[in-house]
Amino acid sequence: MVLDATTDNPLETRCGFVALIGAPNAGKSTITNNFVGSKVSIVSPKVQTTRTMVKGIGIYENTQIIFLDTPGIFKPKRRLDRAMVSSAWNGVEDADIVVLVVDAKRGFDEETQSIVAKLKQNKIEAVLVLNKIDLVQKEKLLTLSAQINAAGCFKETFFISALTGQCSDDLYKYLADHLPVSPWYYPEDQISDMPLRLLAAEIVREKLFIFLHQELPYALTVEPELWERRDDHSIRAEITIYVEKENQKIIVLGKGGSMIKRIGQAARKEIEDLLEERVHLFLFVKVREHWQEDRNRYSTWNLDFNA
Repeated sequence: MVLDATTDNPLETRCGFVALIGAPNAGKSTITNNFVGSKVSIVSPKVQTTRTMVKGIGIYENTQIIFLDTPGIFKPKRRLDRAMVSSAWNGVEDADIVVLVVDAKRGFDEETQSIVAKLKQNKIEAVLVLNKIDLVQKEKLLTLSAQINAAGCFKETFFISALTGQCSDDLYKYLADHLPVSPWYYPEDQISDMPLRLLAAEIVREKLFIFLHQELPYALTVEPELWERRDDHSIRAEITIYVEKENQKIIVLGKGGSMIKRIGQAARKEIEDLLEERVHLFLFVKVREHWQEDRNRYSTWNLDFNA
């Protein structure tokens, strides 16, 4: 029950799902993390970082907003690409409100044009969010907004910087006011429905994106093998990094194991900070040539193998 701070009377609560969709690297995960106030979705400067839909749960006044942070939508070439794009559109179907996030610096590019066309074709009236406004001149923002609104059907348009938080509160208030009247679906202190072992694996994958400055992160996947609470209340986590080729394994390990050590140290620190618990993190690197064609890899991350 939520009480009015001035009268102590019960307030009508609201709750619902908000799907964040857009081209890769538009800032959907940053919006989710900033609203929740903690990392629930990984972020990197590289595109296609998010591979599966992540729920970020937070409270705005009397409303529980459940963000569906979806993979970026692009023209798929591989089975994994198709599964990621399918996951994003599934998020649209599950949502009470759909928010199209656009990288204002990138503009109305081909990927965003395709998304807007599909939303219009399916008669989905979305909310338009132009992100990264701190990097674009105001005149260009207004032109871009007019251009996208003319091509699609949007209820409202917001200009924000997810990274700095600029004008984000206006968006959150709008979403809170327009979600259905409903009891909250999750406990007040829950920020995600992703199991901790999967979140830890995602943090390891984020560090791989950051430390490996080439295309290799797209050729690997990361999976938790063990998540065990020990008698001393610390956590033992064993996580395996699967690559497609032996030479990729050598790159991940680094000379004398230096690279995997750096990745492990950075990931362990972030996991410990997030959980506020001691973590013993063990990383293993294995070659699995055709992991992108392995059905079990997809079920772990709730992706449709047959998409």
